[in-house]
Formats: sequence, structure tokens, C-alpha cells
Amino acid sequence: MYTHLPKLALAGGVAFWATTFATSLLPIAAEYRAALSISYLPMVLVESLLGGLLAGLLVSFFLLRLYKTLPTTSPMLKAEILSVVALVVLTIMTWGAGSLAEPSDASRYFVIGTVLNVPRFLALGFAVGHLHKRLYGTAPYSAVDAEKHAGG
Repeated sequence: MYTHLPKLALAGGVAFWATTFATSLLPIAAEYRAALSISYLPMVLVESLLGGLLAGLLVSFFLLRLYKTLPTTSPMLKAEILSVVALVVLTIMTWGAGSLAEPSDASRYFVIGTVLNVPRFLALGFAVGHLHKRLYGTAPYSAVDAEKHAGG
């Protein structure tokens, strides 16, 4: 069941990183980094790749683990649902990061950070779902593995 987990996680992490690199070129992203004193090179080269790999690992793991229980039959849509859940969890966890700026700008930078995260997580979900579909089709794993997993 988990033989393809590293591949799925890597695909999601690379998609997350590439989207981070693309969005980091926007002027609003530069303003956001300056307001929160975020260094460009470590954020783009290292932190976004590590964060993307971690998010990709979690989305991939839960996609494989909960495949049958998630609504819809499309692996891409299932991965997108999990990716949106990860985005919501991250947004709630980092709610306080916007408070590091001046109080008048805290909500503005919170919204900017959230909006910058949306394409990253959508790309991650797309990459994981697309690779899952290529590797497995619409089934999460073989029928033999499913029997073993069920205890049969």
C-alpha cells in the first residue's frame, strides 16, 4: 500500500516548491516577506521545499490510508480535498503569524499569506492526485493488498 508513498510525497513537495518559487516573484509576496522579515533565499530554496515535502507526505499518506472513505471516485479530487484540509489546518495553526506585524496590518498580512498558500496547496493536491491516478488508476492499491490490509 505504501510503496508509492515516497513518490507521491516527492511529487507534491516539488509542485509546492515550484509554485512557491513562482509566487515569490510577485510584488505582493516581496511586501509580505519584508513585513514579516522573511529572508528570500532560505525561504524559497530550503523552507518551502521542506514544508512542501512534509505537506506532500501527509496528503499522500492520508490519500492512501483513507482512499475508500473519501467522497468521490476521482483520485485527483480526493487529493485536492485533502490538500484543502491541510491548507485550512495550516491557516489555523499560523493564525498568529500575522500578529507579528503592526496591529493595523495584521489582518492584511494574514489574508495575503493565506492567498499565497492557496495555489501552493492546489498544486500539491493536483500533483499527488495525478501521480496516484497514473500509478494506481482509480484503485488505491491491488485487491490482494486490500485483503491483507483488511485482515483477510
